[in-house]
Amino acid sequence: MSIALTPPAFATAEAEFTLTPADFARVQLLIYQRAGISLHAGKQAMVYSRLSRRLRETRFASFADYLQWLERATGAEAEAEWQEFVNCLTTNLTNFFREEHHFHALVEDLRARAARPIRLWCNAASTGEEPYSLAMTVVETLGVSAQVKLVCSDIDTKVLATAQRGVYAAEARGLSPERMKRHFLRGTGANAGQIRVKPELARLIEFRVFNLMSTHWATLGEPFDLVFCRNVMIYFDSPTQRKVLERIHAAMKSGGLLYVGHSENFTESRDLFRLRGKTIYERV
Repeated sequence: MSIALTPPAFATAEAEFTLTPADFARVQLLIYQRAGISLHAGKQAMVYSRLSRRLRETRFASFADYLQWLERATGAEAEAEWQEFVNCLTTNLTNFFREEHHFHALVEDLRARAARPIRLWCNAASTGEEPYSLAMTVVETLGVSAQVKLVCSDIDTKVLATAQRGVYAAEARGLSPERMKRHFLRGTGANAGQIRVKPELARLIEFRVFNLMSTHWATLGEPFDLVFCRNVMIYFDSPTQRKVLERIHAAMKSGGLLYVGHSENFTESRDLFRLRGKTIYERV
C-alpha cells in the first residue's frame, strides 16, 4: 500500500526551518544510499538552501517530517519525491567544450575508430552542453552520417529535460560564432536571444535517466568505445569510486577510453585503467 504525500503539518511559503545535526546526518545517509553522493560537513548551507525550497513546495513543516515521510512512503508518489530529493542535491556546473583538450583528443580517437560503429557514453549529461559538444565534435570530424551512437545520461531529471530541449542563451559560454552558425538555429520574436540545437545534431543523441548506483547496467546495451565521466567521481568516497569504476570497466570495450575531470585521478585502479593522456584513461 502506498502512502500519500500528506504532510503532518503545513508550512507557509515564508516559513523558516531549522536543519539540526540529526537532520543533516539523515540527509547525508539518504543521498549516499540513493545516489552514492558523499556530502561532507561543510555542505549544511547547501542542503538547507536546496531542501528548504522543497519543503515549502511540499508544505512540510520541518526537515524531520519530510525525511521521515521519505523513508516510510512507498509507491509511485514516493518514487517521484525521491527523484526530487536527488534533483535538489545534485550539482550541475557545465558549459560547451569544457576542458577543451579532451575534444582535441576526441577528434583523433574518433578517426582511429571510424572504420566501424562507435558507441560513446556521456554519463553526466547535465543541461546538455557536454553532450552537444560531443555531437558537434562527431559531426565536424566524421560528418552527419557518422556511425556513432551517443548515449547521454544523468541522474537529475530536471537538467535532462533542459538538455533534451536543446535551447540555450545566445551568449552561451564555449561556443564560437562559427559553431553557433553551423549547429544552432537563432530564435526570433519572443525567442530572440536564444539558440536551439539543429535537429540533425539532436538526432545523434539518446538522452536517458541513469543512476550510477543502479544495478541495471545491462540496460545500457553493447559495450562502449568511449566514455565521458567528468567531474562525477569527486562526489563519491573511495569505496564508491572503486565500485563505479568497476562497473564502467565492465561496460566498456577492451582498449576503450575513459575521459575524466581535471581533478580526478585513478592511478590506484591500475588493474582497470591505465593513464593514456591528460585525464584520459585506457581500459585494460
